[in-house]
Amino acid sequence: MADYSSGMILLAGNSHPELSRLLAERLGIPLGDTVIYNNTSSETTVNIKESVRSKHVFILQTGTKNVNNDVMELLILIYACRTSTAKSITVVIPYLPYSKQCRVVRRSSIAIKLIADLIDKTGACRVVSMDLYKKELQGFFSIPVDNLRASQLIIPYIKQNISDYKNAVIVAKNPDVLPKATSYSEKLKCGIAVIHGTYSCERDAHAQSASDETGSAEVNQTPLMTPPLSLVGDVSGKMAIVVDNIIDEAQCFVEAADLLKSRGAYKVYVVGTHGLLSGDAPAIIENSSITQVIVTNTVPHDKQKMRSHKIRTVDISGLLCEAVRRIFHNESMGILFREFQEL
Repeated sequence: MADYSSGMILLAGNSHPELSRLLAERLGIPLGDTVIYNNTSSETTVNIKESVRSKHVFILQTGTKNVNNDVMELLILIYACRTSTAKSITVVIPYLPYSKQCRVVRRSSIAIKLIADLIDKTGACRVVSMDLYKKELQGFFSIPVDNLRASQLIIPYIKQNISDYKNAVIVAKNPDVLPKATSYSEKLKCGIAVIHGTYSCERDAHAQSASDETGSAEVNQTPLMTPPLSLVGDVSGKMAIVVDNIIDEAQCFVEAADLLKSRGAYKVYVVGTHGLLSGDAPAIIENSSITQVIVTNTVPHDKQKMRSHKIRTVDISGLLCEAVRRIFHNESMGILFREFQEL
């Protein structure tokens, strides 16, 4: 693999030390020597302790609960490399923070466009991410964006670890996820179903938003006219696999599992790329009818796994390694968008 004499340097922020270590091991190079910390005034300080002049720099950083600090670390790292005359700067950001803020609601802003502009203007030459919340987010960047697919790692995991996957039905958590569910259904050669309606957690969020908009508590006293959850498709006597991109708050997935169980599913698996698992999500999952939650390590969640034995992790470092290697050697990235590659 590459080493320092080849002109590649891998730097990492503080967001995901374990993934950084795995990627460096697969590449066969040590992590670049950097010191990143918050000083006494809470400002982010970055010190790169080796030369990056005329080097191909790859920066690994992802979005975590400390998202604003993650973003500032990334931007300052990019800028430090740019002002140190790095030959190229590729940002490897498996989970792109603020990606869910991609549309205007009332007087809000499209925050992800701001993040994209900051990454562009700070000096990045390319971005590598995974399962963007919406694939159209690539259009917010003026530099190339490689949107890798976690399904080519998750689907083999399902085949190897779920013995009765052939008796499964892929369930889209909502109509927006239907394209992703269809892809899983085709690759696993099984049926598909879709959940329609509004989850209680979404109704609460809408009610709170309306209350904030009017400044009146009376809004909460008027029940919202939202359709109840309904299932299009048959899961009776089947195992259900609910798919989504991001698993953050768990209550919606628990409601989906309860609905599927009431319709005859004997097991319910939840599959997602980014396991944020915020707040009490691990405890909620542990005490629910969900059989297992399968996510990748785009986001660190070791503490969450300690609170629930139902959470399983699929390692993505092999896929990231191959992406970095191909970019460094100026090879085609097309093969990384095909399913079931041995990485």
